[in-house]
Amino acid sequence: MPQAEAGYRRLLQLNPKNVDALHFLGVVAHQRGMHEEAEDLITKALRLNDSNAPAHNNLGNALAAQGKLKEAVASFVSALALDHDYVDALVNLGSAFAAQGELDKAVASFRRALALSPGSESAKNGLNDVLKAQKSGNAAVTREKGVSIVDVESSSAHVDAGNSYKDEGRLDDAAASYLKALAIDPLYAAAYVNLGNVLHAQGKSAEAVTSYGKALAIDPDFPEAHFNLANTLRDQNKLDEAATHYNRTIALRPDMPEAHYGLGHVQRHRGLLAESLDCYKKALALDPEYIEARWALAISQVPKMYDSGTSPSECRAAFSAQLDELDRWFTGARASEGFKAVGSQQPFSLAYQEENNRELLVRYGRLCSRLMDAWFGRQGLVFPGRSGSKKAIRIGFVSQYFWNHSVWNAIVKGWFRMLDRKRFTIHAFYLGSRQDRETLLAKSFAAHFEQGGRDLRHWVQAIIDQQLDVLIYPEIGMDPATLQLASMRLAPVQVASWGHPETTGLPTIDYYLSAEDLEPADAQENYSERLVPLPHLGCFYEPLRTEPIAPDLERMGIDADLPLLLCPGMPFKYAPEFDWVLAEIASQAGPCQLVFFVPETASLAEKLRLRLERAFALRGLDFNAFGVFIPWQNGPAFDGLMKRADLYLDTIGFSGFNTAMQAVESGVPIVTREGRFMRGRLASGILKRMGLQELVARSDREYVQLALKLLKDDDYRESVRRLIETRRAVLFEDPFPIRGLEDFLSRVAG
Repeated sequence: MPQAEAGYRRLLQLNPKNVDALHFLGVVAHQRGMHEEAEDLITKALRLNDSNAPAHNNLGNALAAQGKLKEAVASFVSALALDHDYVDALVNLGSAFAAQGELDKAVASFRRALALSPGSESAKNGLNDVLKAQKSGNAAVTREKGVSIVDVESSSAHVDAGNSYKDEGRLDDAAASYLKALAIDPLYAAAYVNLGNVLHAQGKSAEAVTSYGKALAIDPDFPEAHFNLANTLRDQNKLDEAATHYNRTIALRPDMPEAHYGLGHVQRHRGLLAESLDCYKKALALDPEYIEARWALAISQVPKMYDSGTSPSECRAAFSAQLDELDRWFTGARASEGFKAVGSQQPFSLAYQEENNRELLVRYGRLCSRLMDAWFGRQGLVFPGRSGSKKAIRIGFVSQYFWNHSVWNAIVKGWFRMLDRKRFTIHAFYLGSRQDRETLLAKSFAAHFEQGGRDLRHWVQAIIDQQLDVLIYPEIGMDPATLQLASMRLAPVQVASWGHPETTGLPTIDYYLSAEDLEPADAQENYSERLVPLPHLGCFYEPLRTEPIAPDLERMGIDADLPLLLCPGMPFKYAPEFDWVLAEIASQAGPCQLVFFVPETASLAEKLRLRLERAFALRGLDFNAFGVFIPWQNGPAFDGLMKRADLYLDTIGFSGFNTAMQAVESGVPIVTREGRFMRGRLASGILKRMGLQELVARSDREYVQLALKLLKDDDYRESVRRLIETRRAVLFEDPFPIRGLEDFLSRVAG
C-alpha cells in the first residue's frame, strides 16, 4: 500500500488533475481509516469525471464510514445509474439502507445483487441479517435516523412546486425544484422520475436515463420509473432496452394500457408485426377509448419490415380497411381529442413497397387534417396583421433535421446557403434538440431561428407570428410534430419536399418540390400536391471531402482477397421480392463478399439475414459463405469502407441518394435499377446526370447481369471508375436548382 500511495502522489505532482490518481489515493486513504481525506480526494476526482461508477461507489464507502448515510446512499445510487449491474454498489446500497432502517429496500438491493452474482457472500450475509431483523421486528440496525418528518414534508413541497412548474411549461424551474427536493431527501425515487421527465422534455435524453436509473437503484420495482425510462430509450431508438423496461412495467402493472401501447410501438419498429398488433389490442381491451392505441392499431397493419411469408398486398388491404374504420371511429369527443394521435405513428413503411400510395395517403391525410383542424379551431390563436411593405419574400422551413443528417445535407443545406438574401429571408423552426456544427451553420443563414422545447400550440403561434409567404416542410412523414403542423394551414402557400420521398396526401400542402432527373414522365399521378420538378437533381449538393479511415477488414470478418460488394441500405429497404437478386448474383459470381450493416435495432438486421439465408438456400448456397453483417459505420469509417469496395449495390424500389453520392465521390461503380417512383430513382438520377445510363438497369434480371459484368470484367470496372471520376463534378454545387427554386418561390408568393 505505501508503494502504491507514493506512486499516486507522484502522479499528482506531475498532474494535479489526474482523475485516477485522485480516485485511487482516496481509496488508499479509506483503507487506512482516513475517511474524510478519502471523501475529499474522490470528490475531486468526480468533479473532473462524473461518469466513473467505481469512484461513486468508493465515495459512498467513505461517506458511510463517517455515518453520512444519506450522502452514501446518493453515491451508491449514482454508481448504479451508471452501471445497473454493479454488484458491489448494490451490496453497499443494501447495507446503507439497512443501516437507516429501510429494510424492504435493503432486501431488494441484496436480492438483485444475488441475482447477478449468486456466489456473493457479502450479499448473502447482508440479506440474512436484514431478514432476521425483519422477522424479529427490529429496525434498530440503523446507526443514524433517516430523513425527518420535517424534511419529508419540505422535499414533497419542492416536488409539488416542480409539478406545477412543469404543467406551466417552466421546465428549468421544475428541474430546479426537483433537485432541491433531492438535496433534502436523496432517497426520493419519485423526484428522480419527475426530474427525468423534465430532462426528457428538454431533449436531455442521456441525463433523463441517468435520473430514471437513480430512481430504480432506490426502488427496483418502481413501475413509473421503468415506464418513463422505456419511453426515453424508445425515443433514443434503443428499442431492445426499451422493450425490457416496458415488459418490466407490465409485470408490475399489467393493467397499465400505456405500457402495452409503448411496447407495441417498440415491437413495430423492431419489425415484429404480430406482437405489436397484439400489444395494441391489449391496450384497447384495458381502455377502449385509448386514442393513440386505436390509431396505432390501424397504422401498424403495414409492418416496418416484411418476413418472407408476409403478403404486402394483404397488409395494404388491412391498412385500407382499418383506415376507413378509424375515420368513422373519430366522431364527437374522440374527434376533439384526435389531435393527440396524429403523427404518433405514421404509415412510413408504405414507401418501401413499389406501389402507388396516393389514394391511401390522401385518405390518411384528410383524416389528419380533419383532426388537426378541430384542434386548431379551439385555440383562439392570434394572427398578426401583415405588414404592407416587405423588402423580401419570407420563407419558412420546419424540420427535425437542422444537424448533420441526410435531409439537411442533401436538400436543405444548399437551399439555405444559396437563396438570394436580397429577395428572400429564411425563417427556421427547428423541432429537434440535437446540435452540432451544422446547426450553427443553419442559424447563421437564417434571419429567424427557433429551436425545441415548445408544445404544439407554441410552435403554431411561433410560425404564424413570422407572417410567412411560403412554408416549406422538407420531410413530412418522418416525425409526429412535423405532421401535426403540416396538417394545418399556417401560411398562404405550403410546400413539401423529398426528405421523405413520397406524397403527403395532406390537403393543406399545395406543392411538392422534387427534381427533373428523379421523376418518371407521368409523375404527377403519384402526388396529391402539384408537382414542381426543380432542374437537374433539384439540390445544391456540396461534396463531403472527408478523410477516409482505412478499414480493418479482417477484424470485421471480411475476406480481403474476395470482391467486396457493399450493401449499405437500412434492413427495411430490402423488400423480400428482391432477395433472389442478391442470391442470383452470388450464385453466378462465385466467391465474393456481400457486406450488410447492423443498425441500432439489431433485430431488423437479423430478419434480413434469415430471409437471405432462405433465398440463398433455394439456390443451393450457404448465405454465410457470402454475406457478412458488420456494425453500423459512420463518417470516415464508412467512407473508408466505401473506397475499398468493388461495387455499391443500390437497394431496389427505394434507392439511396446520399449513399450513392458518397459512392460517386469514392469512384465506386454503382449498380441500380430504375424504379417506378421517385423514391426508386435516386441513384439512377445521379448516374444519368453524369451520362452513365449504362449503369442503370431496366429490370431485376438486368441488375444481376450488370453486377456480374462489373465484377468479372476488371477492365470494364476500371473504365467505369475513371468515367465517374471525370464526370462527377457536374453533380456538385449546381446553381440551376437554386435558380429554379427562386423562380418558383417568387411566382407562388406573388
